[in-house]
Amino acid sequence: MERVEAELFTDGGNDAVVRLPGRRSPGFLVQGDTLHILQTDVTELVELCAAGDLEEARQVANLLHVDLGAKLQRYTDALEAHGIPRPF
Repeated sequence: MERVEAELFTDGGNDAVVRLPGRRSPGFLVQGDTLHILQTDVTELVELCAAGDLEEARQVANLLHVDLGAKLQRYTDALEAHGIPRPF
């Protein structure tokens, strides 16, 4: 394990926006439990599609879309607040 000093652009809670040394753009730190939930949701979506349950799949996909949209908004808000251009 290596210890490094990082720049923190949001509070240190879930979904923190940080910049590691040597990186031009900040990244988005996702906690392990949140990553697991996202992966579980995608697995459910794939299974629903495979089973042909498109209505339920659409609902799961919509929830994922909203959740990821909120995370992206948090990231872009943090960059804007610190005068950093978006890397996309």
